[in-house]
Amino acid sequence: MATIERIREFVKGTVDPGHLKQRENEGWTLVALEWQRQLERGEELASPPYEEISYGLRVASDCVHLEDDPLEMQALTLMMELIVADYPLSKVSGELNERGFKTRQRKPWSPVSVFNMLPRLIEVGPKMFSTEEWERRKKRLVWAG
Repeated sequence: MATIERIREFVKGTVDPGHLKQRENEGWTLVALEWQRQLERGEELASPPYEEISYGLRVASDCVHLEDDPLEMQALTLMMELIVADYPLSKVSGELNERGFKTRQRKPWSPVSVFNMLPRLIEVGPKMFSTEEWERRKKRLVWAG
């Protein structure tokens, strides 16, 4: 497969058609334009600001709705199990790392990154607690305790 080279040029003022023609002659193809403007006070954004998808979810193949991300849900379930078993966050992060789970940034888990997942665990908890998988895990927890 051919390698694609990309460059980004910042424009001040108007675009020079001669420069565009020169780039085309050099073999470049224009692939994107990015526009910006200063908003007046009280004026609404044309599109909503970027919003990160909650951990444990991903965009579905139809690009219309969200669905569970199986790997991230496994990590959340393990976090929940260990927190319910009263493990310290340092042990939770250690266990996640031992089992090969990574954060969204592809970094190892830390106690702080696990702590930052607590609101998400609270949000997903009711759904998680109603699964058969959780029932199996709960029996192990009661037996282990």
